[in-house]
Amino acid sequence: MRAIWYEAYGPPSVLRWGEQALPEPGNGQVRVRLQASALAQLDVKLRAGLLQAHFALTLPKIPGRDGVGVIDAVGDGVANWRLGDEVCVLAAPLGAGTAASHVVTEAARVVARPQGLSLEQSAALLQPGASAWAAVTTAQLQPGMRVLVHGGSGAVGALVLQHARGLGVRTVATCRHDHRDHTLAQGADEVIAYDRGSFGHLRGLDVVFDFVGGDTHARSYPLLRPGGAIVYLVAAPFEDRGAEHGVRVLRALVTDAPGVLRGIAHVAREGFYRPLVSRCLPLREAALGHTLLEAGQVRLGRVVFAHG
Repeated sequence: MRAIWYEAYGPPSVLRWGEQALPEPGNGQVRVRLQASALAQLDVKLRAGLLQAHFALTLPKIPGRDGVGVIDAVGDGVANWRLGDEVCVLAAPLGAGTAASHVVTEAARVVARPQGLSLEQSAALLQPGASAWAAVTTAQLQPGMRVLVHGGSGAVGALVLQHARGLGVRTVATCRHDHRDHTLAQGADEVIAYDRGSFGHLRGLDVVFDFVGGDTHARSYPLLRPGGAIVYLVAAPFEDRGAEHGVRVLRALVTDAPGVLRGIAHVAREGFYRPLVSRCLPLREAALGHTLLEAGQVRLGRVVFAHG
């Protein structure tokens, strides 16, 4: 099979492109012939060696978690998938990834590709979807709530806006001024450009989704009603001042449990989730994608690799 891999940590130049042995599925596994895959910050940080204290990778490593393709081999003990099924896959972070023509994964890590999504959107669904799902479920959103989404133009923030809109929640989002129209299109009822103005006038919010941290986090406390919540994933360091302001500070714990993946696919089929794709590149140009993401040149959605 064709694949991207690295044999040592380092800059994007450590990524190699070539042939590897075609893997075979074991008990409870399926093999997916991938048509496209997506690049995330986790892939960049793992390749650079920045997460060695948290993830013990076995090198060489094929990067990538998100992908879309067709099942072309089924292992023993798999009853719910057949050859030719179109699926989205979320590979385990420590195993072989999706930056390859094929990936073998546990059958529970694939879901039926939602109709209505393009191939590129399907390739970028499950990983950001899991983060958005964690944020929304932690917040326990209900119709009629008012929420603020910091970073509403990003891959995860946009899905939170889409999900909130589907639940009948009123939303405000912060983003750069040149991303304003784009963020409105994701479902925000109001957009505040942080490089042109302030969000400090907002009051009585039920939830603030903080995907930024730092000073943005500190300035969000007065915006909440008593008993409201700040929900965060991974953000710049901040001081938890929830008790002082009478609000909750909740970390959304991301999981890729099978039920979560099925839930993401369901809301995508219902039209809630339309993943953002910033740029599409051939898989052999994976190093360019890593370079762009590392340099901060990817701001709206994911880089997707076409496997061709």
